[in-house]
Amino acid sequence: MGASVAVGGVVAVTTVAGSERTVQDEIHTAVVRAEINGEPREIAVDTRTSLLDMLRERAGLPGTKKACDHGACGACTVLVDGRRINSCLTLAVMHEGAQITTIEGLAGSGGRLHPLQQAFIDEDAFQCGYCTAGQIMSGVGCIAEGHAGSPAEIREWMSGNICRCGAYTNIVKAVATVARDR
Repeated sequence: MGASVAVGGVVAVTTVAGSERTVQDEIHTAVVRAEINGEPREIAVDTRTSLLDMLRERAGLPGTKKACDHGACGACTVLVDGRRINSCLTLAVMHEGAQITTIEGLAGSGGRLHPLQQAFIDEDAFQCGYCTAGQIMSGVGCIAEGHAGSPAEIREWMSGNICRCGAYTNIVKAVATVARDR
């Protein structure tokens, strides 16, 4: 009497009369309305979904990388209302009405690369490429925030983005080049 068993997010409840019924457990969904890469989007998500997982799994934008999932590496960096954030550390539902830019949204019309994307190619600022999207997004934010006045300043303000391959010197050159030519 009153017993229940939970399996895979569904609860089977035995009622007093002995019949069994299935009900959804306490998983709640919400619709996040945001402008993603310049397009208005409405995406239904579980309220516990990170912005990173919403972008990759629900919005179909796999360019933002999932690495540490703890905010320690910067691979998941995106711009929200023009500011850099680690998308693995924030819930998607917290960004209702926001303007979100991912690496897929940087290219100009006709597929022309963003100046920092081109600078990464020109300066050979990546090796394996896993951190590249986060590095570029952080670099775009760093320049927009006015923190790209010197190589030392760039290194300091991009210190939350890790490159395990060690391409830091060329990453800083790429950011400095775009900041100078801006």
